[in-house]
Amino acid sequence: MTPFIRLHPSDDVVIARAQLVGGASVENFTVRGLIPAGHKVAAHAIAQGAPVRRYNQIIGFASKPIAQGEHVHTHNLDMGPDKGDFARDYAFGADVKPAPARREASFMGIVRADGRVATRNYIGVLTSVNCSATAARAIADHFSRQTNPQALAAFPNVDGVVALTHGTGCGMDTQGMGMQILSRTLTGYATHANFAGVLVVGLGCEANQINAWLATGHLAEGENFRTFNIQDTGGTRKTVEKGIALIHEMLPRANAVQRTPCSAAHITIGLQCGGSDGYSGISANPALGAAVDILVAHGGTAILSETPEVYGAEHLLTRRAVRREVGEKLVERIHWWERYTAVNEGEMNNNPSPGNKAGGLTTILEKSLGAVAKGGTSNLEAVYEYAEPVTAHGFVYMDTPGYDPVSATGQVAGGANMICFTTGRGSAYGCAPSPSLKLATNSVLWQRQEEDMDINCGEIVDGQASIQEMGQRIFELVLATASGQQSKSEKHGYGQSEFVPWQVGAVM
Repeated sequence: MTPFIRLHPSDDVVIARAQLVGGASVENFTVRGLIPAGHKVAAHAIAQGAPVRRYNQIIGFASKPIAQGEHVHTHNLDMGPDKGDFARDYAFGADVKPAPARREASFMGIVRADGRVATRNYIGVLTSVNCSATAARAIADHFSRQTNPQALAAFPNVDGVVALTHGTGCGMDTQGMGMQILSRTLTGYATHANFAGVLVVGLGCEANQINAWLATGHLAEGENFRTFNIQDTGGTRKTVEKGIALIHEMLPRANAVQRTPCSAAHITIGLQCGGSDGYSGISANPALGAAVDILVAHGGTAILSETPEVYGAEHLLTRRAVRREVGEKLVERIHWWERYTAVNEGEMNNNPSPGNKAGGLTTILEKSLGAVAKGGTSNLEAVYEYAEPVTAHGFVYMDTPGYDPVSATGQVAGGANMICFTTGRGSAYGCAPSPSLKLATNSVLWQRQEEDMDINCGEIVDGQASIQEMGQRIFELVLATASGQQSKSEKHGYGQSEFVPWQVGAVM
């Protein structure tokens, strides 16, 4: 096995499979200095200002002359004088292909009365505003299997009672984008198939009035959907007591379910990557992309997101758009983000984190090219705004920030009943009410943090598995998890604190 990985014959760099020391031979040249695992080595001399390619795509420009065998990273590679604003061929629809032959697979799901299919069976406690968060958590804590196991002992089919609280809901324009996003997000969770029942707790005087939200979301209370305010109830203690009593009423109905065979077409996966490294675009992301292609062939749906992390690679998605307007909507969202970051005195290349860079990623262009691999090769069927209901089947896109909890919150609000999350640095994450699978990009991470990882895609880097083989394994793990098998993050109790609706606009 070679000590490096060449991704394309035309690439200007190769990737260190393991740490390389100065004097080591790579292809037909000698390494200059220490190259950390997952980092880039110049395959030939690169002139200052010249574009640098990986995946046969531009990942940046040489900020100084780079010698053959030299480490290529932040000290000699940047976005160029135009900060990545170079021409891209969007070629709308050029790579659209015929629909794959329909395949059939099943999982053990929970069929709701209206025909929707769930992968989990929770009761949720939502809040209209941060001011009611403490009361909501106290209500859910009463039903904790860790601290009060008797509370749910008679209800084995209920996965738990979770409080999904947030930091906003007031001090905001009641008609603005921020309120619209919060309203969509809460509506998506309140109607999510993975909730058998939902309780919404408000304060009473907040900007996000419960009655206004119900009207906007076309929601109506029922026996498994109840709302009330602290100020109307008479204070915190009475609120907690009332919330507990209402959930006690819901529990027998929530418990009266059984899992039955359901088509894999009912699975909707939110695709995430966090704590990315130089291997993300080589192992876990393309393997997840292979699993997405398999899911799409079975009639399922996968949601790619994190717009700041497809920046510079969006042309690879527009080529797969089934209609020109689908591709144009994605490009419009990219331009929105350029304006949004500029107004906030930032730029798109602010996205790679210190951990990303330590793992071998240098620019947002490089990070994005690896990130889009999660979407496989299927046609792009639709583009959605944050937390919009996803109604199309197949591979779709949702505009979200790159920050993982915010992004996944939007995907779940849109209907994702599963999250697949790749990581090279070791992100710790879970996502109630939808189970989250963690995919390690390298075997070192798997060995160090196996208690948090569900599958080791580092076997691809190690030469022990192909991308397609790993994709099939991921798909099979998705079916098992959708059938009720707990993910590592579920076993650790992740999921409640990771509910983070996107906050946009002034806080007033």
